[in-house]
Amino acid sequence: MLKKIAAVGAVLLSCAGMPAQAALKVLATTPEWGSLTTVLGGDKVSVYTATTAYQDVHRVEAKPSLVARARNADLVVAVGAELEVGWLPVLLQESGNSKIQPGANGYFEADKQLRLLEVPTSVDRSMGDVHPLGNPHAHLDARNVALVAKALTARLEALDAANASFYEQRGANFQARWSAAVAKWETAAAPLKGVPVVVIHRDQVYLMHWLGMRELAAIEPKPGVPPSTAYLANLVSKLSATPPRMIMRNAYNDPRAAEWLAGRVHAPVVVLPYSVGGSDAAKDLFGLFDDTINKLLAVK
Repeated sequence: MLKKIAAVGAVLLSCAGMPAQAALKVLATTPEWGSLTTVLGGDKVSVYTATTAYQDVHRVEAKPSLVARARNADLVVAVGAELEVGWLPVLLQESGNSKIQPGANGYFEADKQLRLLEVPTSVDRSMGDVHPLGNPHAHLDARNVALVAKALTARLEALDAANASFYEQRGANFQARWSAAVAKWETAAAPLKGVPVVVIHRDQVYLMHWLGMRELAAIEPKPGVPPSTAYLANLVSKLSATPPRMIMRNAYNDPRAAEWLAGRVHAPVVVLPYSVGGSDAAKDLFGLFDDTINKLLAVK
């Protein structure tokens, strides 16, 4: 009898040392929103990010390892606006996880919290990789990050009501720090207003809109369509009359066309991190914007 009581006591002591509730398992599709979820959730979340800043999120394979992550996830945090349309629906379907299907509380799209730019009135295949719901690369306007953070905090509270006050406090702390950082970035970036630039893809639109930079041309003739030799030759002629201050390239972009054009229009290529992890300095969201603005300002 004494042995039985001792055994029960040992079990109770063991249980007392265990956490009351396991961390929410989160599958984020991109590094920026994975990083935000980690900041807001702290030790109450376990975040796995499906891609890196060196990948084109349009083109990702729904590998078995990702399906396994989705099968066990409590929450999927996606960009949305059909950015992941080529792989995320397959991932969700193959997972068989009812908690993370669109419409469920465990499915969250960042872009649904925002007013997107470049929403087309009509779409057809001849237009290239145009998103019917608008340009999905909205995280590069730092003001949008605050809006997503507010909505994501509320979603974490809804999914894990026992820790709602924890998420609320972390969300408020993030908003205060982010607001101060945005004011600092906008002051520092004032000299960039009106600066003429060339981009590669339509993924710098929100950054330029926020900072007031001026796009002269895009290296892609249509979104997602590689430039031909003839197109690049015409671009050189066009830019000779109105040269750009810089050519903006993201960490994941193929560098060849940008470098070719830079040598002919005598403008430097500025390689931007685009997302968390896209450079040594972009270790989190604050580092992402610090590094992006520092690199843009470094061009004389």
